[in-house]
Amino acid sequence: MSDPVTRAAEVLKGHRESIDRLDAILVYTLGERFKHTQAVGALKAQHDLPPSDPTREAKQIARLEELANRADLDPDFAKAFLNFIIDEVIRHHKKHQE
Repeated sequence: MSDPVTRAAEVLKGHRESIDRLDAILVYTLGERFKHTQAVGALKAQHDLPPSDPTREAKQIARLEELANRADLDPDFAKAFLNFIIDEVIRHHKKHQE
């Protein structure tokens, strides 16, 4: 049997490998999400629709807060994260309309 420090290092390595895989999933998921929001931005620009939709944004934030609660994630963090993404999406949508 290994000593506690060696065992802790093995456990730490496993956690870090999982974190690395999850980071990759997050990056690819955000990439896929932004492909769709870019398409939405182009469609909005073609049809002279506003770049933001405050009603939808509020619903999405509420939905994400509920998901965060179920996932045992700080809902304030989830809300701040989604607001960051929404701000970026709106910035892209405004570029489409220029």
